[in-house]
Amino acid sequence: PGLGICEWLLTILSFLFIIMTFPISIWFCMKVVREYERAIVFRLGHLLPGRARGPGLFFFLPCLDTYHKIDLRLKTLEIPFHQVVTKDMVTLEIDAICYYRLENASLLLTTLTSISSSIQLLVQTTTKRLLAHRAFSELLLERKSISQEIKVALDAVTGCWGIKVERTEINNVQLPAEVRQSLAVEAEAQRQAKVRVIAAEGEKAASESLRMAAEILSGAPAAAQLRYLHALHSLTAEKPAAFILPLPLDAM
Repeated sequence: PGLGICEWLLTILSFLFIIMTFPISIWFCMKVVREYERAIVFRLGHLLPGRARGPGLFFFLPCLDTYHKIDLRLKTLEIPFHQVVTKDMVTLEIDAICYYRLENASLLLTTLTSISSSIQLLVQTTTKRLLAHRAFSELLLERKSISQEIKVALDAVTGCWGIKVERTEINNVQLPAEVRQSLAVEAEAQRQAKVRVIAAEGEKAASESLRMAAEILSGAPAAAQLRYLHALHSLTAEKPAAFILPLPLDAM
Protein backbone atom coordinates (compact mmCIF):
# COMPACT_ATOMS: atom_id res chain seq x y z
CA PRO A 1 0.00 0.00 0.00
CA GLY A 2 1.20 3.48 -0.91
CA LEU A 3 3.54 2.34 -3.71
CA GLY A 4 3.46 4.24 -7.00
CA ILE A 5 3.39 2.83 -10.51
CA CYS A 6 7.18 2.94 -10.89
CA GLU A 7 7.68 1.33 -7.53
CA TRP A 8 5.25 -1.49 -8.39
CA LEU A 9 7.05 -1.97 -11.71
CA LEU A 10 10.42 -2.25 -9.98
CA THR A 11 8.98 -4.72 -7.48
CA ILE A 12 7.58 -6.94 -10.23
CA LEU A 13 10.87 -6.83 -12.15
CA SER A 14 12.74 -7.78 -8.98
CA PHE A 15 10.47 -10.79 -8.44
CA LEU A 16 10.94 -11.87 -12.08
CA PHE A 17 14.72 -11.60 -11.76
CA ILE A 18 14.65 -13.75 -8.60
CA ILE A 19 12.53 -16.40 -10.32
CA MET A 20 14.77 -16.44 -13.40
CA THR A 21 17.94 -16.87 -11.35
CA PHE A 22 16.45 -19.42 -8.92
CA PRO A 23 17.89 -21.26 -6.96
CA ILE A 24 21.02 -19.12 -6.83
CA SER A 25 19.07 -15.98 -6.00
CA ILE A 26 17.39 -17.58 -2.99
CA TRP A 27 20.65 -17.38 -1.00
CA PHE A 28 20.57 -13.60 -1.32
CA CYS A 29 16.90 -13.24 -0.38
CA MET A 30 16.87 -15.08 2.96
CA LYS A 31 18.12 -13.72 6.26
CA VAL A 32 18.17 -15.17 9.76
CA VAL A 33 16.98 -13.34 12.87
CA ARG A 34 17.93 -14.62 16.34
CA GLU A 35 15.45 -15.32 19.12
CA TYR A 36 16.13 -12.00 20.88
CA GLU A 37 16.09 -9.93 17.66
CA ARG A 38 13.45 -8.56 15.29
CA ALA A 39 13.92 -7.25 11.74
CA ILE A 40 12.09 -4.25 10.27
CA VAL A 41 11.90 -4.27 6.45
CA PHE A 42 11.59 -1.14 4.31
CA ARG A 43 10.74 -1.45 0.63
CA LEU A 44 11.73 1.60 -1.40
CA GLY A 45 11.56 3.62 1.82
CA HIS A 46 8.10 2.34 2.81
CA LEU A 47 7.64 0.34 5.99
CA LEU A 48 6.17 -3.02 5.08
CA PRO A 49 2.90 -3.77 6.89
CA GLY A 50 2.58 -6.47 9.49
CA ARG A 51 4.62 -7.34 12.51
CA ALA A 52 8.39 -7.30 12.71
CA ARG A 53 10.15 -10.27 11.13
CA GLY A 54 11.68 -12.91 13.34
CA PRO A 55 12.82 -15.00 14.97
CA GLY A 56 14.00 -17.35 12.23
CA LEU A 57 14.13 -16.89 8.46
CA PHE A 58 12.53 -14.01 6.57
CA PHE A 59 12.39 -13.07 2.89
CA PHE A 60 13.36 -9.73 1.35
CA LEU A 61 14.23 -8.30 -2.08
CA PRO A 62 17.97 -7.56 -2.24
CA CYS A 63 17.70 -4.70 -4.71
CA LEU A 64 14.69 -2.90 -3.22
CA ASP A 65 14.48 -3.80 0.45
CA THR A 66 16.54 -2.73 3.43
CA TYR A 67 16.18 -4.15 6.91
CA HIS A 68 17.17 -3.09 10.43
CA LYS A 69 17.66 -5.45 13.35
CA ILE A 70 16.41 -4.48 16.82
CA ASP A 71 17.75 -6.15 19.95
CA LEU A 72 14.90 -6.89 22.39
CA ARG A 73 17.09 -7.81 25.38
CA LEU A 74 17.06 -5.74 28.57
CA LYS A 75 19.30 -2.68 28.39
CA THR A 76 20.86 -0.54 31.12
CA LEU A 77 21.26 3.22 30.90
CA GLU A 78 23.26 5.21 33.45
CA ILE A 79 21.87 8.69 34.00
CA PRO A 80 24.70 11.11 34.90
CA PHE A 81 24.53 13.51 37.83
CA HIS A 82 22.05 16.35 37.41
CA GLN A 83 20.72 19.01 39.74
CA VAL A 84 17.28 18.83 41.33
CA VAL A 85 15.55 21.17 43.78
CA THR A 86 13.38 19.63 46.50
CA LYS A 87 10.20 21.01 48.00
CA ASP A 88 12.09 22.60 50.91
CA MET A 89 14.46 24.39 48.45
CA VAL A 90 17.47 22.07 48.92
CA THR A 91 19.63 21.77 45.79
CA LEU A 92 20.95 18.23 45.22
CA GLU A 93 22.83 16.31 42.57
CA ILE A 94 21.60 12.79 41.89
CA ASP A 95 22.30 10.07 39.36
CA ALA A 96 20.09 7.15 38.43
CA ILE A 97 19.99 3.84 36.56
CA CYS A 98 17.23 2.96 34.09
CA TYR A 99 16.48 -0.56 32.84
CA TYR A 100 14.37 -0.69 29.68
CA ARG A 101 13.36 -3.07 26.91
CA LEU A 102 12.45 -2.42 23.25
CA GLU A 103 8.98 -3.86 22.68
CA ASN A 104 7.58 -2.45 19.42
CA ALA A 105 10.39 -2.40 16.87
CA SER A 106 8.34 -0.87 14.04
CA LEU A 107 7.05 1.97 16.20
CA LEU A 108 10.50 2.54 17.65
CA LEU A 109 12.25 2.97 14.30
CA THR A 110 9.62 5.37 12.97
CA THR A 111 9.46 7.45 16.17
CA LEU A 112 12.92 7.94 17.70
CA THR A 113 16.30 8.79 16.23
CA SER A 114 18.38 8.40 19.41
CA ILE A 115 17.02 6.05 22.05
CA SER A 116 19.59 6.55 24.81
CA SER A 117 19.64 10.35 24.69
CA SER A 118 15.84 10.54 24.58
CA ILE A 119 15.45 8.27 27.62
CA GLN A 120 18.22 10.10 29.49
CA LEU A 121 16.62 13.52 29.01
CA LEU A 122 13.20 12.11 29.88
CA VAL A 123 14.51 10.57 33.13
CA GLN A 124 16.20 13.83 34.13
CA THR A 125 13.17 16.02 33.47
CA THR A 126 10.79 13.54 35.15
CA THR A 127 13.04 13.32 38.21
CA LYS A 128 13.20 17.11 38.53
CA ARG A 129 9.42 17.40 38.23
CA LEU A 130 8.62 14.70 40.80
CA LEU A 131 11.25 15.71 43.36
CA ALA A 132 9.99 19.28 43.29
CA HIS A 133 7.01 17.97 45.29
CA ARG A 134 9.13 15.99 47.78
CA ALA A 135 11.05 17.18 50.83
CA PHE A 136 14.73 16.45 51.32
CA SER A 137 14.06 14.02 54.17
CA GLU A 138 11.56 12.10 52.03
CA LEU A 139 14.20 11.62 49.34
CA LEU A 140 16.58 10.04 51.86
CA LEU A 141 13.99 7.86 53.61
CA GLU A 142 11.64 6.91 50.73
CA ARG A 143 14.07 6.37 47.89
CA LYS A 144 12.46 3.09 46.82
CA SER A 145 8.94 4.51 46.52
CA ILE A 146 10.25 7.57 44.67
CA SER A 147 12.09 5.32 42.20
CA GLN A 148 8.86 3.38 41.59
CA GLU A 149 6.98 6.63 41.03
CA ILE A 150 9.58 7.73 38.48
CA LYS A 151 9.30 4.36 36.72
CA VAL A 152 5.51 4.66 36.38
CA ALA A 153 5.79 8.20 35.02
CA LEU A 154 8.43 7.13 32.48
CA ASP A 155 6.47 4.10 31.35
CA ALA A 156 3.44 6.26 30.57
CA VAL A 157 5.52 8.24 28.05
CA THR A 158 7.84 5.59 26.61
CA GLY A 159 4.91 3.27 25.86
CA CYS A 160 4.07 5.57 22.94
CA TRP A 161 7.62 5.05 21.63
CA GLY A 162 7.57 1.25 21.76
CA ILE A 163 9.79 1.09 24.87
CA LYS A 164 8.98 -0.66 28.16
CA VAL A 165 10.71 0.70 31.28
CA GLU A 166 11.33 -2.23 33.61
CA ARG A 167 12.97 -0.47 36.56
CA THR A 168 14.54 2.80 37.69
CA GLU A 169 16.80 3.33 40.68
CA ILE A 170 18.19 6.48 42.30
CA ASN A 171 21.84 5.54 42.71
CA ASN A 172 23.71 8.34 44.53
CA VAL A 173 22.72 11.61 46.17
CA GLN A 174 25.37 14.32 46.51
CA LEU A 175 24.73 17.10 49.03
CA PRO A 176 26.24 20.60 48.98
CA ALA A 177 28.91 21.38 51.58
CA GLU A 178 26.66 23.66 53.65
CA VAL A 179 23.92 21.01 53.77
CA ARG A 180 26.39 18.34 54.90
CA GLN A 181 27.71 20.67 57.60
CA SER A 182 24.24 21.48 58.91
CA LEU A 183 23.32 17.78 58.97
CA ALA A 184 26.52 16.96 60.87
CA VAL A 185 25.77 19.68 63.45
CA GLU A 186 22.21 18.42 63.84
CA ALA A 187 23.37 14.81 64.28
CA GLU A 188 25.99 15.85 66.87
CA ALA A 189 23.34 17.81 68.82
CA GLN A 190 21.07 14.76 68.81
CA ARG A 191 23.90 12.55 70.09
CA GLN A 192 24.73 15.01 72.91
CA ALA A 193 21.08 15.18 73.92
CA LYS A 194 20.89 11.38 73.98
CA VAL A 195 24.03 11.22 76.17
CA ARG A 196 22.51 13.70 78.64
CA VAL A 197 19.28 11.71 78.82
CA ILE A 198 21.18 8.46 79.47
CA ALA A 199 23.32 10.13 82.19
CA ALA A 200 20.22 11.57 83.87
CA GLU A 201 18.52 8.19 83.83
CA GLY A 202 21.65 6.61 85.39
CA GLU A 203 21.75 9.22 88.17
CA LYS A 204 18.05 8.65 88.83
CA ALA A 205 18.57 4.87 89.07
CA ALA A 206 21.62 5.35 91.37
CA SER A 207 19.71 7.71 93.67
CA GLU A 208 16.85 5.23 93.90
CA SER A 209 19.30 2.45 94.82
CA LEU A 210 21.01 4.66 97.45
CA ARG A 211 17.64 5.56 98.96
CA MET A 212 16.66 1.91 99.23
CA ALA A 213 20.07 1.01 100.73
CA ALA A 214 19.75 3.82 103.30
CA GLU A 215 16.29 2.60 104.31
CA ILE A 216 17.61 -0.95 104.77
CA LEU A 217 20.65 0.16 106.82
CA SER A 218 18.57 2.47 108.99
CA GLY A 219 16.36 -0.45 109.99
CA ALA A 220 19.27 -2.81 110.87
CA PRO A 221 22.09 -1.35 113.08
CA ALA A 222 24.17 -4.56 112.70
CA ALA A 223 24.07 -4.22 108.92
CA ALA A 224 25.33 -0.63 109.21
CA GLN A 225 28.22 -1.82 111.44
CA LEU A 226 29.19 -4.50 108.90
CA ARG A 227 29.04 -1.98 106.06
CA TYR A 228 31.33 0.33 108.04
CA LEU A 229 33.87 -2.47 108.60
CA HIS A 230 33.75 -3.39 104.91
CA ALA A 231 34.55 0.21 103.98
CA LEU A 232 37.56 0.19 106.36
CA HIS A 233 38.82 -3.03 104.79
CA SER A 234 38.59 -1.51 101.33
CA LEU A 235 40.62 1.52 102.39
CA THR A 236 43.42 -0.60 103.93
CA ALA A 237 43.77 -2.56 100.68
CA GLU A 238 45.00 0.56 98.81
CA LYS A 239 48.70 1.11 98.01
CA PRO A 240 50.37 2.85 99.81
CA ALA A 241 48.60 1.63 102.90
CA ALA A 242 46.53 4.19 104.76
CA PHE A 243 46.37 4.48 108.58
CA ILE A 244 42.77 4.31 109.71
CA LEU A 245 41.62 5.40 113.18
CA PRO A 246 38.19 3.81 113.61
CA LEU A 247 35.73 5.66 115.77
CA PRO A 248 32.81 4.10 117.57
CA LEU A 249 29.80 4.01 115.30
CA ASP A 250 27.60 5.57 117.94
CA ALA A 251 29.91 8.54 118.30
CA MET A 252 29.84 9.09 114.52
